[in-house]
Formats: sequence, structure tokens, C-alpha cells
Amino acid sequence: MSWLVLVVSGMLEAVWAAALSASHGFTRLRPTLLFLVALTASMAGLALAVRTIPIGTGYAVWTGVGAALTVTWAMVTGAETFTPLKALLLVGIVGAVIGLKLLPSPSDADDTGPA
Repeated sequence: MSWLVLVVSGMLEAVWAAALSASHGFTRLRPTLLFLVALTASMAGLALAVRTIPIGTGYAVWTGVGAALTVTWAMVTGAETFTPLKALLLVGIVGAVIGLKLLPSPSDADDTGPA
């Protein structure tokens, strides 16, 4: 459940980033309100998720999901140009996030070695 909360929180990071851009320096009410709601929900979700996920892993996943979705959204809307290299690098970010999820947690490690 923590991983689902973490990924949704990362998605909300992309929402608040897009809303921040659309707010034009907090001069537009609706995007500013969306920014505040998404930011609060994203941070709350991150805080909840890192109760059971190590902070380094949680933060890396949260920022990775948010960054990948923010750039993807910018390319889809035309705010940023699409290039095959950008797409490849975004796949790398997503792959790294998946890799962090697949790594065993400290509680899964074999404790039979020297202390």
C-alpha cells in the first residue's frame, strides 16, 4: 500500500509542477489553488509512504515519478520539444524507479553474516 501511495504522490508532484507553471507566478487563482491542493496532498502522501519505505528510496521514487511525468506532460502539451534522446532518458528514469522497487528492503536481507 505504501508503494501505491508513493507513486500517486509522485503523480501529484507532476500536477503541482504543471499548476505552478500555469499560475504565472501565482497571479491566476485556479492554477494557484490546484498547486496548493496538489502540493499538500503530494507531501502528505510522501510523508505517509516513508513511514515504511526508506526515505532515500522513497524520495528518489517520488521525484523520479514526478520528474518523468512533468517532462512527459510538457512534451505532450508542446511546452517542451520531444526528442528521441529525451524519451530514452525518461525510460531510464522509469527503469530506475522500478529497480528501486524491486530491490530487497533491509528487512529482507539475510542477517546471518557478521554483525
